[in-house]
Amino acid sequence: MIVRKFLSSRVLLPIAGVLAALFLADTAHAVPSYARQTGLSCVDCHMGVPALTSRGRMFKLNGFTDADDEIPQKLPPFAVMAEPSFTHTAIGQSGNEESGFKRNNNFAMSQASIFYSGRLLGPYAKGLFGEKVGGFLNKIGTFVQVTYDGIGNAWEWDNVEFRYSDSGTVAGQDVTWGVYMNNNPTLQDLWNTLPAWGYPYSGSGLASTPGAATMIDGAFSQQVGGVGAYAMIARHVYLDVALYRTLGTGFQKSMGVDPEGEALISGVAPYWRMAYNNTSGKRSYEVGTFGMTARTYPGRDKSSGKDRTTDFGIDAQIQDTYGKHSFLAMSSLVYENQQLSATKAMGGASSSSGHLWTGRLAGEYLYDKTYGFSMGGFYTGGSKDAVLYGDSVNGSPRSDGVVFELNYLPLALSGGPGFWKASSLKLSIQYVMYAHFNGRQHNYDGAGTDASDNNTLYLQAWYNF
Repeated sequence: MIVRKFLSSRVLLPIAGVLAALFLADTAHAVPSYARQTGLSCVDCHMGVPALTSRGRMFKLNGFTDADDEIPQKLPPFAVMAEPSFTHTAIGQSGNEESGFKRNNNFAMSQASIFYSGRLLGPYAKGLFGEKVGGFLNKIGTFVQVTYDGIGNAWEWDNVEFRYSDSGTVAGQDVTWGVYMNNNPTLQDLWNTLPAWGYPYSGSGLASTPGAATMIDGAFSQQVGGVGAYAMIARHVYLDVALYRTLGTGFQKSMGVDPEGEALISGVAPYWRMAYNNTSGKRSYEVGTFGMTARTYPGRDKSSGKDRTTDFGIDAQIQDTYGKHSFLAMSSLVYENQQLSATKAMGGASSSSGHLWTGRLAGEYLYDKTYGFSMGGFYTGGSKDAVLYGDSVNGSPRSDGVVFELNYLPLALSGGPGFWKASSLKLSIQYVMYAHFNGRQHNYDGAGTDASDNNTLYLQAWYNF
C-alpha cells in the first residue's frame, strides 16, 4: 500500500524535481571557516558530514583554534549553511497547514545558518594586540550558529560554544585541557554518540516524531547556559564536567526561543562525561559514560515544588579506514530516573515516579569519501503513564524503528572549484520506518493509528560554504 502510494506520479514528479534542483544548484559561494583557518580539506576532519575523524576530534579538543598562519587570508571566520529538502510521509500530517505547508509532499528550506566559527578574532588578533596578547586570544575558539527555521519561519540562536584550550604535562603525561561555555549539554563532546551530534544527523521538521525522550536528549537545548572544563590525559582518558542553569525569559526571547512551558532548573544542573579513547593509525575506538541530573520546576511553575530527573548513559564508537573504504559504528544507551512529584501535583502525570530507556545503534560506510550508506536503529521505552504521555494510545512511551540513508558528497575530494576551495555538499535520501510510535504498533488496530503511518521519506541537500 505504502509502496504504491510512493510510486504514484504525484510523488515521483516532485522527487524528480527536487533531485534535479539539488544537482544543478550552484554551491560555491564561500569557504567554511574552519577549513579556511587550517588549510585542511573537509575530508581531513569529517567522515561525511558531520561525523568527525580523529583529526577533527583533535581540532575540537584544541578549542577550534588550530591554524596554518602561513595561509595568506584575511577573512573573518564566517561560514554559511543551507538545507533545502523534500518530505513525504506515509499519510498526510494534519498540523502542517498551520505552518503554511501541505499535508504531504512538501518542499522546504528546512534551515539556513550563519556561523562565526574559528579563532575568536580570526586572523586579526596578533595584528591588533601584539604577539603576547594576540597569542593568548588565539587560544580562544568559537562555534556560533544562528539559524533561520524554514518550517517555523523564524530566526533563533542555535548551537553556541566558546572554548579556551591549552596543553602541558602532568606527572610526565601529556594533557590537553580547556574550559568552555555553551547552550546545549553534550554539544562539547568529541564523538558522535551523544545527542547533540548523534545519528541521524538531520531529519524532517514536517513529519511527526516520537513524543518521549530523555532529558539529556535535547530537553534543555538553547534554553540554558553552561560552564565546564575538560581534559584529555595521555591522549587516552577524557574527562568533562559542567554546570548548567536556565537562562532568563527575556534573554531567551531575544534569542528567538519561546520559554513558555519549559522546565526551569532549580540552581544548577551538573553534567559529567568520562571516556577512554585509543587511536592507532586510521583506526580509533572509544568507550565511555555520561550523565546529567537536574531539579526542575515544570512549566517554570514553582507552586508545587520540584521534580528531579537523572540520566545515566554509556556509549561506544569505532572508526576505521581501509584504502578507499571508511567505516563508523556508534552506540549509546541512556537510563532516566524520574521523580515527578511536582508534575503529578499539577496534573501532568498520574504517577510521581517513573523511568525511561533510550538506545541507539548506527553504522556508516563511505566509499572514496564520496558515496555513503548508513543505517541506525533507535528505541525508547519505559514506565507507562497515560497523563504524562498523552499522545500515546496506551500510556506507553515506546517508539522504535530504523533509519536508512544514502549519501552522495560530490565535492568531497575536489573541495569545490579552484577559485573557492573547501565548499561541501551532501545530498541525502533518508527513510525512517517505525515499528512502534507513541505506543502504537505496526498494524496496531487498522483504524488510522498504525505506527507505519509515520514512516517518512526525506530528501535533503546539506550545503556548507
